Amino acid sequence: MKIVCDGLDLSDAVIKVSKALPSKAINPILEGIKLGTDEDYLTLTATDSELTIENKIKSDIKIEGEAVVPGKFLCELLKKLSNEQIELTTDDQNILNLRYADSFGKIQCYNSSEYPSIERVQYSNSFTITQKNFKDLINSCVFAVSLDDTRPLLKGVKLELGVDTLTGVALDGFRLALSKCPIVTNYPNTNIVVPAKSLKEIANILNDSEDIVTVRIQHNFMMVEIENTKITTRLLSGEFINYRQIIPTTFTTTVIINKNQLENSIEKAMLFSRVDKNNLVKFDINDKLMVISSKSEIGENKDNISISLAGKEISIAFNARYFSDTLRVINDEYIKLNFNSAISPCVITGNEDTTFTNLILPVRIS
Repeated sequence: MKIVCDGLDLSDAVIKVSKALPSKAINPILEGIKLGTDEDYLTLTATDSELTIENKIKSDIKIEGEAVVPGKFLCELLKKLSNEQIELTTDDQNILNLRYADSFGKIQCYNSSEYPSIERVQYSNSFTITQKNFKDLINSCVFAVSLDDTRPLLKGVKLELGVDTLTGVALDGFRLALSKCPIVTNYPNTNIVVPAKSLKEIANILNDSEDIVTVRIQHNFMMVEIENTKITTRLLSGEFINYRQIIPTTFTTTVIINKNQLENSIEKAMLFSRVDKNNLVKFDINDKLMVISSKSEIGENKDNISISLAGKEISIAFNARYFSDTLRVINDEYIKLNFNSAISPCVITGNEDTTFTNLILPVRIS
């Protein structure tokens, strides 16, 4: 193999695909990034067997070929290079030679014949969505997935395709996050569960533009095409929890509150409560005020926030981190907090925005 490509293009591509490298590889070959030629392009591939990222960059292909290079080392090396042309050459000793400016380097490669073949799925079902909408939807719910290995299905986000809407849902037994956004074209009435790790890496590559991204679904795989990058992930199988039964639809108490004020108060409360195992923050809601308090061996804190209240007064407590995580992904100026009792979940919605719903279970207090 002998190719010439732009150094920054190569560095960007290596950084992108390196997100699919396993943190701990059972098979050492998976620690490598595969380089391969394809007409006028250099294709870079990394996989951990569940998530695969491929990226193509325009290159001058002198001699076709392939190599599997230690991924993390290559990533660190290319970060040090400036915007210059790089010549990549492999020899019969399975060594990758790099020439750039007046410098020269050699990297011992893996045996490319041992690299696992990437399964090529014929995708017949697809939908299109703007990059911004898909990124926002992922970030609005992926934080609420479970980390418990005994419930693997809850380590993913359920994506539901409607006629013109994509819905994402995640829950971990203590909280639930639901987000909706419009799609451009669709293959309706499809439900899949995507591993959270894969969605996080997809969100990292997406930008905030209105550019269209294509999402393809077939059997146990989903592939996202973003310009010259393809991200393929295995899907999780099983019956997802019927989350609609979990979300209350009627409430005895509804509070309209400034989101930033609530978020700032909870962040302050967490400074005091974080030494407590429950990270407890208490809401005392009366006619015109919400009193947010926390207490621990360090000290105590109370904040008063003006609110609009409809319904009964209530006192209720929560794990402060769950509230903080939720508020961090909400952009509305005002939100609604909906309650039924001190032992029933709080349902958070927009004051006028109906595209998101969050649910948090309370902590029982004496």
